[in-house]
Amino acid sequence: MATTSFPDASPSKNKKGAAAPAVPAGPGPTGSGTHRGAASVSACTARVSPGDLTVTVAEPEFARRFGMSTDEIRGRRILDLLHSPVPVRLRKKFTALSTGACRRFTETVTYRDGGGREFMAEVTGVAVRKPSGAVSGFVVSLRRAESTPRAAGIRRAGEKRGTQRGTRPEAADGPVLSVLDAQVLEGVASGESTAQLASRLYLSRQGVEYRVGQMFRRFDAPNRPALVARAHALGMFAAGQWPPRVLPDRVR
Repeated sequence: MATTSFPDASPSKNKKGAAAPAVPAGPGPTGSGTHRGAASVSACTARVSPGDLTVTVAEPEFARRFGMSTDEIRGRRILDLLHSPVPVRLRKKFTALSTGACRRFTETVTYRDGGGREFMAEVTGVAVRKPSGAVSGFVVSLRRAESTPRAAGIRRAGEKRGTQRGTRPEAADGPVLSVLDAQVLEGVASGESTAQLASRLYLSRQGVEYRVGQMFRRFDAPNRPALVARAHALGMFAAGQWPPRVLPDRVR
């Protein structure tokens, strides 16, 4: 993650007429929801208070992702802006940063732009410490997932066919899963039991079995090992990553 220098957010230290701090140039507004053909959108960053997890200062592009200005996003809670499939997980990640249990984390999240459209992204958090070792804040980097032109074309075609048939959209070379189904598939691929999945995802055991059964039918697989093998064959998972993670362009 590129290192970004943030100005002091305290109004008392902003001298009248002082030049605005330089901010790395970012891509244009991305709230349209249209795939632009890049593998991913450049990361943008914000500084977050360690106490109440509110944004203290943000790059203009970070604010634009949520349809806000840098003034409007200041004071917003990061947990209200970014949503993990398991609600408590993101809070626990920040707690681990604060206590020193981890030095950084990367988590898949969703967020909504100013028009209410939902996007998937990867958020990375890093603790900033004083010379004494105390945490002075967190730097949060947000990188929104995008599809390549080919994948975007496949998805549009699949959505068109799905609409005509009245069925769920499918990519030509594999299913597109909901966020929760993707989490279940990742758990199955990493060897988690039904009970473990139910506990982690806050589902009933019957709910887990129902979703796994639905994927058996969608992937034409008779059991869990076959489901995982089929998902790998279809390129559903990010290469060389453990625990397994479903690719962002296979999640809607």
